[in-house]
Amino acid sequence: MNIRYITGLILGCFVFVNASAQDAPLLTLKDAIDTALRNNYNIKLSQNNATIAGNNVTLGNAGFLPLVTGDYATNYSRQTVKQTRSDGTVNNLRANNSNSNYGVNLNWTIFDGFAMFANYDQLKQLDQLGDIRLRDTIQSTVAGVINTYYNLISQNEQIKALRGAIEISRTQLRYSNDKFQVGRVSRLDVYNAQVNLNTDTAALISQLQSFRQTKVQMNQLLVRNLQTDFSVGDTIVVDRALVLGDIIAKAQTQNPAILSSQINKRLADINLRQVRSARFPVVGVTSGYTFGRSTTPAGFTLQQNTHGLNYGLTASINIFDGFNQWRRERNAKLQIDNAQLSYKRTMLDVEAQISNFYVAYLSGLDLIKVGQSNVELSRKNLQITLDKYRLGNITPLEVREAQRNYLDAQSTFFNAQYQAKMAEVTLKQITNSINIQ
Repeated sequence: MNIRYITGLILGCFVFVNASAQDAPLLTLKDAIDTALRNNYNIKLSQNNATIAGNNVTLGNAGFLPLVTGDYATNYSRQTVKQTRSDGTVNNLRANNSNSNYGVNLNWTIFDGFAMFANYDQLKQLDQLGDIRLRDTIQSTVAGVINTYYNLISQNEQIKALRGAIEISRTQLRYSNDKFQVGRVSRLDVYNAQVNLNTDTAALISQLQSFRQTKVQMNQLLVRNLQTDFSVGDTIVVDRALVLGDIIAKAQTQNPAILSSQINKRLADINLRQVRSARFPVVGVTSGYTFGRSTTPAGFTLQQNTHGLNYGLTASINIFDGFNQWRRERNAKLQIDNAQLSYKRTMLDVEAQISNFYVAYLSGLDLIKVGQSNVELSRKNLQITLDKYRLGNITPLEVREAQRNYLDAQSTFFNAQYQAKMAEVTLKQITNSINIQ
């Protein structure tokens, strides 16, 4: 396989990939977020769970309302009766008996040591917890979409840089061939130029593979056909106005983990109230209206029908339960201590997380400034190097070094943009303040 064939094959692949990328429809970040909010499974699951928690906040579920039932019972028996009367006569009977009862009954606990009030407060707190988890899921999904989208932009810029490197390598190969034809260089220089072109092409293929895999991840987040092709924008704009103190202050009132820890503290307090309610008596009222019908052919009364109202009052109190009440209360108090410790730990973890990402955010901004200047300098250096190589003043190794410096500068610049943007998005996610408009 000769050099011309290899070069033509590489050029054909390059043109095909470039044409495919241009044909793909553009996916804007707003469209990606809107699609994820409509389709993402995690959001739908959280929405259902939040709705369930909201549906559970009822007086009946807390135990305030009475229980009314409609009851029906019937039974039959078949008996063989032998009756010996006082005059000595014997009477043998085969009797079919039946008994039916039906009616409406009411059971209502009117006092349970205030447990029903604690239950209702618990249900309301769980409802709030469901809302917080839903908002957290939405923010996490949106953050995932944003980070993946900007990751695609960064990778796409890397692809453009690698395509530019291939063009430079092809130019270097052409120069080498021209010089070889006139006897100015040996065939070794041509082979080295071809190896450089092949190496750059392999790097492009690897980057394209990573780019396609990230596209699959994006389609998965959007819950659509994983093979859907699309193109992305070419600009990463970083919000440079984030202030560490403002982020920490906002996190204390907006961070989902902190808010969840606060609710868990309240739930622990409510649990102690529920446990202590067992020290009080449980008082309830019962009532009902029943109908009864019985038949006893072998008795003195062949058939009997009854109906009427019944009502009453029940009360019970725990006098001694093997010290279990004391044990439950002690454990409930320890759970309150644990909830307080967990809250403090969460506050510290969130602040540490914010500090780490803020350092990455500032570093990314600094690297963007340095990288942008370095890209321009390395580009000019590469152009000068190519001109000198064409004139025969420098070696191919120096050209390759200038080319590698240019690629490294571009890679550093793109990675700095993505790092700063990812840190910015994460900081906004922590404070539950990602703008999804």
